[in-house]
Amino acid sequence: QVQLVESGGGLVQAGGSLRLSCAASVRISFINFMGWYRQAPGKQRELVASVTDGGRTNYADSVKGRYTISRDYAKNTVFLQMNSLKPEDTAVYYCNVFYGSSYYWGQGIQVTVSS
Repeated sequence: QVQLVESGGGLVQAGGSLRLSCAASVRISFINFMGWYRQAPGKQRELVASVTDGGRTNYADSVKGRYTISRDYAKNTVFLQMNSLKPEDTAVYYCNVFYGSSYYWGQGIQVTVSS
């Protein structure tokens, strides 16, 4: 079992920045895949950024150049730095990891970008 605790969401004006954190209950060096998803009202959940255990990152086209995913092994935490935020980035953001043979999800955290 893996517990994931997200933090750092909130309300920000367009053009602003936020950093999301996802603290894992296991050593993240043992986690094969870590990602951030988001789900806006009435839309499907989408992958916005991910990083593999080998360090390969992947970003949705809509966030490339604005979002950065990173890890802190000492804190067993994955971050999502979000810059130049737009109103269309408003969503509930979820941390997701693949560990062992299962996927685990965080509880979700609201990010609201005002115009």
